Amino acid sequence: MSDLNEDSGTGLRVLFAEARSLVIQVADGEADYNTEAYEVWVDGAYRFTSSKTIEILYNLEPDTLYRIQIKRDGLSVREAVVHTKREYVVLNVRSFGAKGDGVSDDTLCIQAALLTCPAGGRVLIPAGTFRFTNLFLKSDITVEIGKGAVLSAIPDRDRLPVLPGRIGSCDGTEEFLPASWEGEPQDCFASLITGMYVENVTVCGQGVLEGNADFGNWWTNDPVKKKPGRPRMLFFNHCKNIAVMGITVRNAPAWNLHPYFSEHLKFYGLQIASPAGSYNTDGLNPESCRDVEIAGVFFSVGDDCIAVKSGKLYMGKTYKTPSRDIFIHHCLMEKGHGGVTIGSEIGAGVDHILVQSCRFVNTDRGLRVKTRRGRGEDSCLRGIVFDRVKMEGVLTPFVINSFYFCDPDGKSEYVSSKESLPVDERTPRVGDVVIRNVSCRDCHVAGIYFYGLPESPVESVVMENVEIAFAENAVEGMAAMMVGCKKGSRKGIFIRNAKKVSLRNVELSGYEGEAFDIENVDELER
Repeated sequence: MSDLNEDSGTGLRVLFAEARSLVIQVADGEADYNTEAYEVWVDGAYRFTSSKTIEILYNLEPDTLYRIQIKRDGLSVREAVVHTKREYVVLNVRSFGAKGDGVSDDTLCIQAALLTCPAGGRVLIPAGTFRFTNLFLKSDITVEIGKGAVLSAIPDRDRLPVLPGRIGSCDGTEEFLPASWEGEPQDCFASLITGMYVENVTVCGQGVLEGNADFGNWWTNDPVKKKPGRPRMLFFNHCKNIAVMGITVRNAPAWNLHPYFSEHLKFYGLQIASPAGSYNTDGLNPESCRDVEIAGVFFSVGDDCIAVKSGKLYMGKTYKTPSRDIFIHHCLMEKGHGGVTIGSEIGAGVDHILVQSCRFVNTDRGLRVKTRRGRGEDSCLRGIVFDRVKMEGVLTPFVINSFYFCDPDGKSEYVSSKESLPVDERTPRVGDVVIRNVSCRDCHVAGIYFYGLPESPVESVVMENVEIAFAENAVEGMAAMMVGCKKGSRKGIFIRNAKKVSLRNVELSGYEGEAFDIENVDELER
């Protein structure tokens, strides 16, 4: 996995370039989502001023060499020379009959443009409001939701296709899995935009993908989950070389972006928004994916901002495909249950996640690891690194919860028992976690809440240069969703069941009671 450390020279880092836009990283020391204001110049002409560390340049020409400069106080501080990609043809959906009047159903017209577009072409959705039900992508194209364009979903269950969760092969030896819901093959309404076994696709632009979900249609708190499962906004199933950049994604019926068994994925400069209390509106959930970069993304959602997954027991045991090599940097998580969450559907494990130079504001938790008995012996979490992260108003900055109580049996004796149970094929593991150079101010519930399984303790936690300060008027809450976790506030460092814990230069202030509540840790350094 790459580590995009700040460039000490004059080079400007170009993260991604396509025919008419490109993504740059303006890296400055301690910058997170924002940095010191700067000007962007293209071929000697001023374009715009920004303070985002990750920025996107639009309105470029294909197959053209550009000189990009970053200026402050009239002086060039960084620059790069970039050659944009060739583009074969542009298909405007209005040429295919799409009206964009906010009244007509433009689904068939837009889908016709997508299916007609040749390799190397672009489908342009221009300014206007285009109502639609679902769209399906094909390989080797770019889809641009242009400035002033709104792709507006029609939230009518009776008009939506259903993707089956599981279809057996004709010879009975294999299975095809078109849809997934919370880690298991399950029938789901087709997502607003679906990529199924496609490659080399870019979805980009300055427009909006509007899900039109609300508490009167999709966001209902029904204790009996309805089937088919609610649609996602974008779903990529067994895809390769996918880039999603720039667009605003809002009011999702369920998860916003769900890449599934996919690889070589890039998510840049997105705005992902759903109101607090909206059910299952996770921001971006890579499931059994590898080589994923998430940069410059703004999250404000009703559930986890990012949740890394790899299926429940059946998927983990059958396909043994962990999520691995995921790099999350220069993002802003404004609201959500967890800033970056690992789990809980992690039957095949997670291998190497780096979270760097991000900012979490008013999320319930910062790093949130959630697992439980029953995830299985292939569910091994390792190589989780938090570095140079800032948190503000986070209820509990660091949580490792091995007793996560969701699922029908989540509060059963088997899942919730704090006694040591036999290790078997259902027992998960939490490996090595490294947290360094993190500041947390105005926290509320607990600073650190780590609870491993007694029969499978957390193997290694290293925390270095971490500051945790509690708010003066801290609110009460539960640090972790587990049986036996009581509401409280200003609790310092709580750790149960770990093999090795190193707390190097970890500073607490504003806590109540004992700073350290630690039991059953084999080796403790502080």
